[in-house]
Amino acid sequence: MSKLSDFKLSLEIRIDWGDLDMYEHVNNVSYMRYLQSGRVNFWEASGIHEYYRGSNQGTMLVSTKCDFRKPLFYPGKAVIKTKLDFIGNTSFGLKHIILNENDEICAEGTDVVVCFDFNKNETFPVPDWLRENISQF
Repeated sequence: MSKLSDFKLSLEIRIDWGDLDMYEHVNNVSYMRYLQSGRVNFWEASGIHEYYRGSNQGTMLVSTKCDFRKPLFYPGKAVIKTKLDFIGNTSFGLKHIILNENDEICAEGTDVVVCFDFNKNETFPVPDWLRENISQF
């Protein structure tokens, strides 16, 4: 497990009543939405989103996983922390942790994404500028 200080990106989300399941804790589907919010936060911080808007090239999620550790409850907050896990030729991975308001780890997630050209409908190698940007995280 990585140290909390290894996660340079952080996003706080208010837990909404609609995030709950019949057991009155946050539903597992909501955790996946929280991971998605962490990814989007990473896209924005690293320049991926801006690059996509100008080129129609970006990243595509090919795998995601979430391990649940503790329940989250309403009212409350979820803090999604994200960091780069690895960089490959055409792909890279992200690690996420989801914390509650007491900084307890409630879930751990991983993603694998590929660089994807939506004009050609194919993957492409991670560009040098992107390797440099995402390596900051």
